[in-house]
Amino acid sequence: MTAWRTMFTYNKYAQITARALRVSLKEEERVLAEKRGLSALKYQKWENGVGGQQVLLKEEVEKKST
Repeated sequence: MTAWRTMFTYNKYAQITARALRVSLKEEERVLAEKRGLSALKYQKWENGVGGQQVLLKEEVEKKST
């Protein structure tokens, strides 16, 4: 068994190693890698078998903070 498995789940291990790799890159490559790491989440409320409008989660968070 590998040593990291006693301390972390695989997802946490992958997150730590990805962050370490991005930090070690030169500025130009680091910026490109960070852009690839961004993700967006949409949700859609369904009622009576009909989907409502899709909403970006980030926009919803910004509305709540204002």
